[in-house]
Amino acid sequence: MQHPVYARIDGPVILIGFGSIGRGTLPLIERHFEFDRDRLVVIEPNPALHDELRAKVPNLVTEALTEANYRDILGRLIEPGKGFVVNLSVDTSSLDLMRFCRENGVLYIDTVVEPWAGYYFGTEDNAERTNYALRQTMRDEKAANPGGSTAVSCCGANPGMVSWLVKEGLLTLAADLGDDVPAPADRAGWASLMQSLGVKGVHIAERDTQVRLAPRAPGHFVNTWSVEGFIAEGFQPAELGWGTAETWMPENAQSFDSGCRAAIWLEQPGASTRVKTWCPTPGPQFGFLVTHNEAVSIADYYTVGRPEAPDFRPTCHYAYHPCDDAVLSLHEMFGSNQIQEVHHILEADEIVDGIDELGVLLFGHAKNALWYGSRLSNAEAKTLAPDQNATGLQVTSAVLAGMVWALENPQSGIVEADEMDHARCLAVQRPYLGPVEAHYTDWTPLTDRQTQFPEDLDEDNPWAFRNVLERL
Repeated sequence: MQHPVYARIDGPVILIGFGSIGRGTLPLIERHFEFDRDRLVVIEPNPALHDELRAKVPNLVTEALTEANYRDILGRLIEPGKGFVVNLSVDTSSLDLMRFCRENGVLYIDTVVEPWAGYYFGTEDNAERTNYALRQTMRDEKAANPGGSTAVSCCGANPGMVSWLVKEGLLTLAADLGDDVPAPADRAGWASLMQSLGVKGVHIAERDTQVRLAPRAPGHFVNTWSVEGFIAEGFQPAELGWGTAETWMPENAQSFDSGCRAAIWLEQPGASTRVKTWCPTPGPQFGFLVTHNEAVSIADYYTVGRPEAPDFRPTCHYAYHPCDDAVLSLHEMFGSNQIQEVHHILEADEIVDGIDELGVLLFGHAKNALWYGSRLSNAEAKTLAPDQNATGLQVTSAVLAGMVWALENPQSGIVEADEMDHARCLAVQRPYLGPVEAHYTDWTPLTDRQTQFPEDLDEDNPWAFRNVLERL
């Protein structure tokens, strides 16, 4: 099968991290870009991966990047004004690596605003552990140093792809409501479109049904993507973009008095906070309100008016039902107050069934709710690209799309997925997403609500966060 070659990368290609996402991204880079393979470098400190990497790549750095050594190590590898740094690792400061790349005119991309090791569990102030705070460091850097070489922040499946899906979903909704508008040209236009369509909020609604035959063993944390990454974000405070349609706030909620002010956070971990949502396969379901960058960036991007007193802003948060083995792993971890010693990522060949259904649920408008997203099965993912399951391919194909966009727009400064050309990015990514579909539903969080126990609900506003958050 012929695959398009999108661009040539002059200079070194440096891949930081060779976990499940790094392993899946490498063949896509090799497939879709021309580059000098002798200048391909992988930085991976895990000795269990070194034999595999020595057989795959010409240059391997086995020393972990730290705050003390990253400038020295990267300084020996980069060529100023050329090349691409692809950061897919945990425990490496996205801000520091991005800043160093931009100082040297080197393109950069990552999938999360990641801090140095120890930050997630060693920082006592919960407000400082939020993605709002981490994102704000990136926005401050963007404001202080506009323009320059492109650095794409937070460009995986989510955050990343889902921001492009929001825009495509809005255009679909507009057409179905009889207003077939052209794509807006700027942020103000997109925010105005969302407001005019009556959208009150967005759930990043995901259901992962991938399963294997072997049951999960006690003491094992099993997931379809980075266990370390999921645990870290799961222990961060639950966090969400806070919309103008909300009239009630949880008692343990905290807000921010600086920055974009588009989000709140709860004094409880996201991976033990349940919310009601909807996906096409299961219909109504519980999801975990795990903090993600896109919950803040989407709410911020679609704000109309002043940050401190907006005329319109959507509520936005992740509503994630991971694979069943991961749910059991979370129950065990929170129940025992111990992180399991054995971490296992389900490989494509051991998964016997299931899909990763990842999309955006735009709700509150005249057609109630629209889910728009990817319904990629593991079986199809195996035919599309090597070394990854359905979850991984949704992430790695977004990294590919972000790299293509950066190479085509090399002097765009620091950008988030919301600020990129969604049509171009989805055009690159769509061949790897399986069915990309739109589904409407009449369901709301009040549908078939059981009334045997008292609940303080907002029946006049079915999609209110008051009704979405599980509080019993």
